[in-house]
Amino acid sequence: MSAKSAIDKEVFEPHDEKMLGAVQVKRRMKKKIPFLATGGQGDYMTFICLSVTNKKPAQVSITKVKQFEGSSAFVRRSQWTLDQLRQVNGIDPNQDCAEFDLVFDNAFDPWVAGSATQKCMFFQILHHTCQRFLADRKPEFINCQSKLLGGNSILHAAADSVTSAVQKASQALNERGERLGRAEEKTGEMMNSAQHFADTAHKLAMKHK
Repeated sequence: MSAKSAIDKEVFEPHDEKMLGAVQVKRRMKKKIPFLATGGQGDYMTFICLSVTNKKPAQVSITKVKQFEGSSAFVRRSQWTLDQLRQVNGIDPNQDCAEFDLVFDNAFDPWVAGSATQKCMFFQILHHTCQRFLADRKPEFINCQSKLLGGNSILHAAADSVTSAVQKASQALNERGERLGRAEEKTGEMMNSAQHFADTAHKLAMKHK
């Protein structure tokens, strides 16, 4: 089971929530945290997760989930509602980068994702979710490449790839069918010719009998 699937199962499903997306991150700037605040559990992995409740009206949350070294469990830490998100900063609008900032009403987090691709996928889900669930007071997306706000462009690209493969397969089958059809037609013509030859030979044999 992947880390994201495990987080969804352990952290969100018990609260009747569904995870929409997640990205593994590290802080760009080290934050001094008291020993007691972390429970003295050493290093950890951090995930920023986007989730929605199954019950209506839907409530969307952004949650910081951690997995401490030596433990297989995922722990829910800080959490904000989607409408507390004020700004999403992509850092560099001109080239791919893994860095980004999330600014909330009462918090500011500078992150770096595992890769620029992971950041891109998370931004697309986050932007689409904001457009869908926030009627007004949507967060500001700044310093973002257009592809980061492209909704499901990656999914569309994958779908286009599958569609193209299906079309090529269908075309190949059609071409194969046409070739089989032509072969059957030629076989029929040959059989007719053979039958005509046999009839002619039979008539000649009867004539000269």
